[in-house]
Amino acid sequence: MNPVVWDVNRVLFKLGSLEFRWYGMLFGLGFLIGYFIMQWMFHEENKPADEVEWVLIYALVGTTVGARLGHCLFYNPSYYLSNPIKILKIWEGGLASHGAAIGIFLGFYIYARRRKISYLWVMDRMAIVTALAGCFIRLGNLFNSEIIGLPTNGGWGFIFKKVDNVVRHPVQLYESIVYLFIFIFLVMVYRKRKGQTPHGMIIGLFMMLVFGARFFLEYIKTRQAAFGHSLPLTMGQWLSIPSVMFGAWMYWLSKKNPLPASAEFSSAASSKPKNQSSSQKGSSGGSKKKKKKKK
Repeated sequence: MNPVVWDVNRVLFKLGSLEFRWYGMLFGLGFLIGYFIMQWMFHEENKPADEVEWVLIYALVGTTVGARLGHCLFYNPSYYLSNPIKILKIWEGGLASHGAAIGIFLGFYIYARRRKISYLWVMDRMAIVTALAGCFIRLGNLFNSEIIGLPTNGGWGFIFKKVDNVVRHPVQLYESIVYLFIFIFLVMVYRKRKGQTPHGMIIGLFMMLVFGARFFLEYIKTRQAAFGHSLPLTMGQWLSIPSVMFGAWMYWLSKKNPLPASAEFSSAASSKPKNQSSSQKGSSGGSKKKKKKKK
């Protein structure tokens, strides 16, 4: 079996001087499909559909800002702190999944506080679509010939012509496939109980599976950080260890306290039945008093 010679143009098409790259298109496609999946989950649980747009905005901002800052501070801090303007040049490449996770956690903490809903309820559902987005983003890395694997003698290897002529593990493809299977598994977990899924269970599984897989895949991936080459583990592995531990803790809490918390988006909606019932009681009380007067 001969290795795959990978020499794909990073640009999908052009409109004048404007370039549309595979990476950007796949990045956007992941969020677009995630938007429709989130709509489906909101519909299944009778949640307000107009909230999905806000979820998408917070997801985009949290992912982009967190992933960019994560790459700059985790993998090459000396360079970016010396050239802070480079942090803003996201089109030059450089996004980190661990930073994206932190950005999503912080972004949806703000969202949950503002909308007065359960933070874990939001994060459980975001974990599902994030796994799928990760699948598309790793395909984007493949088209960019970046985050390449170590050399291999296997016939399934890729020769990334834009890098060198060495047969390497297509680790971006491995990671993309793994994230796809994690996405399918999380959807199955959600469909089993939907709104009755214990809060924290899905995000806990996501953290354990995604970053657990990331830890082992790092062994066949070239080092991304500009420092620490003498360390026994890569930067990705060091960051994955606390991520997996955090996920295990979240999952344990969800099993310990299996009852789902409230996930109402508006207190006004839930107070209507009470107001109606109280008014009914008042009217019935008033009618009783009238009857007594008649007597």
